[in-house]
Amino acid sequence: MTGTNFAAKRILLTNDDGIDVPGLQVLEQVAATLAPEVWVVAPEHDQSGTSHALSLHDPLRISEKGVRRYAVLGTPGDCVVMGVWHLMAGQGPDLILSGVNRGANLGIETVFSGTVGAAMTGMLLGIPSIALSQAFTAGQPVRWDTARTLAAGVIRRMLPLDWATGACLNVNFPDCPARQAGAPILTSQGTGLLDGADILPRTDPRNGQDHWLTLTRSPRADEAGTETAALAAGHIAVTPLRFERTDDAVLARMRARWDSAPRP
Repeated sequence: MTGTNFAAKRILLTNDDGIDVPGLQVLEQVAATLAPEVWVVAPEHDQSGTSHALSLHDPLRISEKGVRRYAVLGTPGDCVVMGVWHLMAGQGPDLILSGVNRGANLGIETVFSGTVGAAMTGMLLGIPSIALSQAFTAGQPVRWDTARTLAAGVIRRMLPLDWATGACLNVNFPDCPARQAGAPILTSQGTGLLDGADILPRTDPRNGQDHWLTLTRSPRADEAGTETAALAAGHIAVTPLRFERTDDAVLARMRARWDSAPRP
């Protein structure tokens, strides 16, 4: 799969923003240049923030939207499993692409991202998987043409690099015209821009109380070599991600004090 002569026959596309958004249309155009057969299995509605959640207690309803194009009432992870094991059963995809997300997925935020979560679900199923996101500035148009122009070349460049057995890739395109974007850089996750989460109470038209969860972010510099730093410098950031999140330094400190710690 990840040899230098890679040629995909079937690619599965999904996202977390929903099946009718511009980013998925961009990804379909990109995938059409990479493989003769492209499948789309995406959420019926926006599923941002669902990470790699799977619906274990609700049925999954499918709506056929066209040839090899389906919407699922479920999460991005549900869509990947539905595509691989049901809709494409017997002839699974050679590659899974998730996105193109409206907004960058950086640092800690990748833990919550449905775009990244779909790619991680593909990794769980043993299929090379890549999440793609387009950074943008609030109040400004999203530069979809940057991802549209550059994504296929980045994907072709990454596939021979022997990552797919232990990781998925998180690719972020900078908020600049494609001709001004710097070369792809292999990066680490870093901290990113996410500060935390908050609750915004609102009063509805009938004087009822709604509560909206919102993520809070702050612009700040990240360490050199991280995806945030690469994106800020105008480069395309490519980060391999895995499920293993053990903090080795904390684990070592805990082990050093384990025997002397008070016992309950």
